[in-house]
Amino acid sequence: MAANSAIEWTESTWNPATGCTKISHGCQHCYAERMAKRLKAMGQPNYANGFRVALHAHALELPLTWKTPQVIFVNSMSDLFHEDIPLQFIQKVFDVMNRADWHTYQILTKRSARLLELDSQLRWAGNIWMGVSVENQDCSYRINHLRQTRSKVKFLSLEPLLGPIPTLSLKSIDWVIAGGESGPGARTMDPEWVLDIRDQCVASKVPFFFKQWGGFNKKKKGRMLEGRTWEQMPTCLSIGGVE
Repeated sequence: MAANSAIEWTESTWNPATGCTKISHGCQHCYAERMAKRLKAMGQPNYANGFRVALHAHALELPLTWKTPQVIFVNSMSDLFHEDIPLQFIQKVFDVMNRADWHTYQILTKRSARLLELDSQLRWAGNIWMGVSVENQDCSYRINHLRQTRSKVKFLSLEPLLGPIPTLSLKSIDWVIAGGESGPGARTMDPEWVLDIRDQCVASKVPFFFKQWGGFNKKKKGRMLEGRTWEQMPTCLSIGGVE
């Protein structure tokens, strides 16, 4: 079975690599780092080294064994374009995604420069969605890197949203996710920041997905934005009955 995910915009997770290192403000309270420490304490072998980058060759072909089509978040516990993950391993991940083409794959990175550098050496199928995480205006250069790749579906994860992004360039972008930070030490998201992003998406006719307000107890604050939920998806893909 695929690892079912509680993340609202996906269905399952697949982690052929785990572990990461912090590179920007959005990494400060990394949920994956907290989870990795917990899994190490539980004796999970993939996390024997905690949150240090580790490659798991035994997990590479898992999607080929999942016969029911899934929307799969790739490397939810790492960054596939981390500098410690060799190109050859990334190409193996792409090979599996191309072969197990009944699934839809979602990849997110903060390392957009390496993504662009390796782009021409990767085999992009239409079922592979590529996204970048952008936490504030200072990180918006990642969008320009993403836009130059050959990925067929390009998306943005503006989470944790730590500041306004008043000039969000949405040219060639197919989907935008936004949300506040959650968990211990969560930083506050100003409602005006997310409303402005929502309005920019509506004006550009780009599907918008509001994930959460965040906070220490994210369930308490919920997901309503001006009286409704925003759960739009690109290319009419349905997640849990939402299109």
